[in-house]
Amino acid sequence: MPSHTPDTDELLLRAEQGDAQARQTVLVRHRDRLKLMVSLHLDRRLAARIDPSDVVQEALLQAAQNLDQYLHERPLPFYPWLRQLAWKSLIDLHRRHLHAKRRSVRREEPLAPHLSDQSAMQLAERVLIHQSSPSQRAIRSELRSRIRAALDRLGERDREVLVLRNLEQLSTKETAAVLGIREGSVKTRHLRALERLRALLEPESEGEN
Repeated sequence: MPSHTPDTDELLLRAEQGDAQARQTVLVRHRDRLKLMVSLHLDRRLAARIDPSDVVQEALLQAAQNLDQYLHERPLPFYPWLRQLAWKSLIDLHRRHLHAKRRSVRREEPLAPHLSDQSAMQLAERVLIHQSSPSQRAIRSELRSRIRAALDRLGERDREVLVLRNLEQLSTKETAAVLGIREGSVKTRHLRALERLRALLEPESEGEN
């Protein structure tokens, strides 16, 4: 008989009851998801000298230190909370290494790491993978610069929901928690963003036939 594998909620309950093993397990369970998120958003100028695993490890250390407070308050579902910690670490990295000379330390608005060219291509491929043959041919023939141009023409809100749902593969519930909106709004925003990106890419492919 296969052994029972506790889900995240069960592990959190055990951790709240003082189970040290459950605390450790729940903290490392989402390591790969966090590493994917960091890899997607890490600026290519930093990729050669910064390992995404190091960013994730820093976030998990912060999570371990703040887990008791999280368990008491539960401000977000668990993975979005972990992601928030990793995102802050990523923001700090970009600020220190890429923006120190260009931004005032007094400015409070967060930096938003942009997708690498590879991540942009992955997003376009996932968005158009089930489309008609012209779209599939476009994916094979489009230059990176044209994919990037199409993504850049989208609003920040559109890019954000596409990345969360299609690249990071967050659930609707997790995406809603990250964005601070309702699940129904996530579905609507995601559908509209898909339609806008496809509309930007497909007319270009039609001219190549």
